[in-house]
This record gives sequence, C-alpha cells and structure tokens, in this order.
Amino acid sequence: MSTALLPFPPIWLRDNCPCAQCKDPRNGQKLFGITDLPADLELLDVTTSDQTVSVTFAPDGHRADFSRSWLDAQRVADHGDGRTERAKRLWSATEVADLVPTATWASYGDDVATRARILRGVRDLGFALLRGTPVVEETVLAIAETFGYPRETNYGRLFDVRVEANPNNLAFTGLAIAPHTDNPYRDPVPTLQLLHCLDNAVDGGESGLVDGFQAAALLRREDPESFAILTSIPVPFAWSDDTASLRADRPLIEVDATGAVREIRFNNRSMQALRLTTAQSEAFYTAYRAFAEIVLRPELLFTFRLEAGDCVIFDNTRLLHARTAFAESGSRHLQGCYADLDSLLSLLSTLVTLEAQG
Repeated sequence: MSTALLPFPPIWLRDNCPCAQCKDPRNGQKLFGITDLPADLELLDVTTSDQTVSVTFAPDGHRADFSRSWLDAQRVADHGDGRTERAKRLWSATEVADLVPTATWASYGDDVATRARILRGVRDLGFALLRGTPVVEETVLAIAETFGYPRETNYGRLFDVRVEANPNNLAFTGLAIAPHTDNPYRDPVPTLQLLHCLDNAVDGGESGLVDGFQAAALLRREDPESFAILTSIPVPFAWSDDTASLRADRPLIEVDATGAVREIRFNNRSMQALRLTTAQSEAFYTAYRAFAEIVLRPELLFTFRLEAGDCVIFDNTRLLHARTAFAESGSRHLQGCYADLDSLLSLLSTLVTLEAQG
C-alpha cells in the first residue's frame, strides 16, 4: 500500500469516498450503506500527486479521489465530539478564579467575538457569567434562546428558585444546598442549566461550582478501585410528586468506550436504595464516600455571589452547583431553565467560522 494511504484499509477508504456517487454533494450525506459495498474490497491502483491521492478499488473498479490534507487530518487523534474530560480544562477554585468567562449582556449581544468567548467558556471550563442582563422575569428564557432552545420539563419552561411555604424541593428553602447535579433522575439529563438572578438581598445565599470532571480525575488517581466501582454500578435516581414520576439508573461517573469521563450524576437527595449484595453494597458506599469527600474539598469549590441582573450558564453534566444557607426572611429570587449543550456547541462552531472569515 502507498505510504500516502497508511494506516487506512480499503474498506475505510471506500466508506469515506467523497465522490458524488457516494455522497450527496448538496449535504455531504452518504448515499450507501455498509452492505452495499463489496465484502472483498482491495486496492487495484493508487496514483498520487502533490495535492491528491486517487484510488481504484477491486472488484468493482470504483475510483475515489482524496485530498492529501484531508487524509493527513484523519491521522491526528482528536477529542471526538469534545464532550469528555480530554477536551476540557479541568480546574480547582483558585485556578479558575482568574479565568471566569464574563461579559456584559450588551457586549454579548452586539459582538460576535464576545459571544464566542462566552460560549467557549461553557464548553471548556463548564460555565460562564453574564452581567447586566434585564432584571425582568423570563429573561432567562431569552438568554437561553441566544444559543438554543429552553428545554421544557415537568417544572415548565422555567422555574423559580425562592422560598416556598410547602416546597417539593430543598432548593425552594433557605437551607444550604451541597454540591450536586440537577435532574439525575431524567434520561437524557438536561445538559445545560441557566440561573438568572432577579433579587438577592439576603445574608448568605452565595453560589458555588465544583468541577466534577476534576473531582473524578482526582478519584481515579488517588483511589482507582473506587473509580472503577463508581463507573460500573448503576445508581437508581428518582423523583416524584402529584404530577410526575421520574427515574433513571446511571453510574455516578460515566465514562465513554475509551475510559474518558463524560458525565457526572451526583445528587444524594434523589438517590434511591441500591439492590446489591452485601459485599457490593459495602464496596459501593466506600467508593461513594471517597468521591464525596473529594467533591467537598474546599479547594475545589469556586464561590461567587449572583447579584440582580447576573446569569450563570453551566454544564450540568460536568459541574456540580451549590448554595450557602440564607435567612428566609430576606428576599432572594432566581429564575432558572434548562437547555441543551449541542445547540450551544453548534452555534459556537458557526461563530468560530465567522471569526475566521473576518
């Protein structure tokens, strides 16, 4: 085989043929299935030039023309869809304090580079802050619509976070809330969460974020046995009220097929009883405690205060969020909504292209 084609086998080359017979030139989608290709593909002929590698296949004589630059790009390992720890910048509180992606609402709306920087912050660090947004109810929906679509749940298109007389969730009290991810009982879980501050005239009520991917990386390094347990045992998460009953069974730490951390689900309030053997239960709880102790390390908790007009956007599959206690006699009102990370990443890709075009 020509060195220009290493390390690509004939079936890979044919499956990626760019000709109009194989890919619709209007949209780039394949026009064949794997069973439409000969099972005994071989390379009949290979010719090369400075820019192109041309291949003729046996037994059907089909020809494919590949650009050298495209083939070269396929030899370089990448981070896939960019959703795992390998594509992220992991952080502790002190490391992220000077890196927080922040912008005013006006600049975010008017400047493509600023919007791209904020969305890139959500992608790479897991969160970003907007300042000076309108202090008007439902603004959180307008913010989500700048990069995608609010995800409606049984809580509605948005939800209010304030003290309620008969709360169906501890978030609607003045109690401290430990680091957690939202809605682990839902599959698929909401990948983005937005919290928009309308009022925060209370003592306490500071917000906190923990990089769950960093916590998982520390667990893997310090206690690989516990890491293996928490990536392999599904945990039942559930929530219900008079109108909804939700359940999802997923591991606390989810990894992809290569072993890279892809998702964290961590919420003791909605975790249900595990049905395991005695030995499995003891091993799980030892691992669970080890991970929780890492999550609660003070050096991992980045604390900040949301003031009226501030909005935090964060990756709910990666970051755990928390809140300090506050006096229920004061006034604290946030509105939140969920959205999807794929829409944000899609817009970011478009903005990066626009930036490159000048």
